[in-house]
Amino acid sequence: MSVADAKDTGREVVSHRRLHDGRVFDLVSDEVRLSPDDAAPVVREYLDHPGAVAVVALREVDGGEEVLLVQQYRHPVRARLWEIPAGLLDVDGEDHLAAAQRELFEEADLRAARWDVLVDYFTSPGGSSESLRIYLARDVTEVADHEQHARQDEERDMPTAWVRLDDAVAAVHEGRLHNPSAVVGILAAASARARDWQPLRLLGAPWLR
Repeated sequence: MSVADAKDTGREVVSHRRLHDGRVFDLVSDEVRLSPDDAAPVVREYLDHPGAVAVVALREVDGGEEVLLVQQYRHPVRARLWEIPAGLLDVDGEDHLAAAQRELFEEADLRAARWDVLVDYFTSPGGSSESLRIYLARDVTEVADHEQHARQDEERDMPTAWVRLDDAVAAVHEGRLHNPSAVVGILAAASARARDWQPLRLLGAPWLR
């Protein structure tokens, strides 16, 4: 049996209200009829999110691959998390790949010559509209010193580390990594590598968002 998620626009949205205007995303409330036979709609409150992209950047080393991780403080969970480079799709009209390339440059001073679509997912579909695409970046090079991005605010204190991909997979299974994009991206990269990168998709692959 082949399974695939699909959009469903057949549910009647009776009302849509913005409860809070946020800096990054808004809190909204919908009254929606889940079935045509429902006499009364139900209320669903969720975060209206612009979406995001993330990057699993790999470099070849003796005996395998290393993945780039960036450490960032995340206040809602009061923790410093090791993550992969990522950023919002908050620039109107910006190409998704260009956004991923920008984030890799701004967070790690890296460029990559080879890009593929690795995996897509909804971060929390029960409470947020955020859809995230993770790209695989290979053949990476560091930019020259005079080209490096001038980081500000919390970005100035974001350490980076190259970690063996196998060690990163172990860190996921051992409960040492918690950022969802890092967890999903690392496991997807290891799975794709095990199949000689055959599962990778073209850059223009459809994205359910």
